[in-house]
Amino acid sequence: MASARGSDALLIPDWPVPARVRAVVTTRALPGASRDAYAAFNLGARCGDEPVAVAANRHALAETLGLPAAPRWLHQVHGDRSLRITEELLAGEPEADAAFTTRRNTVLAILTADCLPILVSNRDGDEVAAIHAGWRGLSQNVIEHCLRRLRGPADNLLVWLGPAIGAASYEVGAEVRDAFVAHAAEAGVAFTPTRPGHWRCDLYTLARQRFAALGVTRVYGGDFDTFRDQRFYSYRRDGARSGRFASLIWIAA
Repeated sequence: MASARGSDALLIPDWPVPARVRAVVTTRALPGASRDAYAAFNLGARCGDEPVAVAANRHALAETLGLPAAPRWLHQVHGDRSLRITEELLAGEPEADAAFTTRRNTVLAILTADCLPILVSNRDGDEVAAIHAGWRGLSQNVIEHCLRRLRGPADNLLVWLGPAIGAASYEVGAEVRDAFVAHAAEAGVAFTPTRPGHWRCDLYTLARQRFAALGVTRVYGGDFDTFRDQRFYSYRRDGARSGRFASLIWIAA
């Protein structure tokens, strides 16, 4: 099954969630205000782009998609903190790398440019989550910390793995491999040796292993490569002057 539907400008995750659960991934192909290396639809406010351009893109995002509310952006720090988004947490950009909610029309958002965006819904469609999972977050158990705060059992969850850097494009050093193998020896299958002290790293396999260990069996997506796919921003491909695209999820009223 294809992991996403849509056009070059927008991706719609292809996963069997209830109709009231809405999800979408933006791309660089949307018309936006960002210029030069950030062209054109950068949504990241902390990557060097002009603030006025980011603000214009974020406003256009809500207008273009007809979102029920402005996305709840996070200040992502490659950590393990997850936040329950309630009425009291609707302002500002709190520091966290995962968010979850049962509130209708509350749009959760994750920004990435090679890291793995993960969207989660329960089968009833009354609780959703969004997780930012680069190698640091994965190794620090950001998935586990978030899922353990959700209601209901793990086998009631559906997961979609969004656009991230693919294993063929992602070479890492020994510190990355060691961090995962120390947690679970079977993580070694996600690393393919290249040159001395370096491996190709498969973030999708590492994430699937973490979900399997938690008892989550319904995992979809996971067949992208942001480095090779020009629709997406890629920090590894473009360097520090790379924008960010967004993965969004919400429960419609």
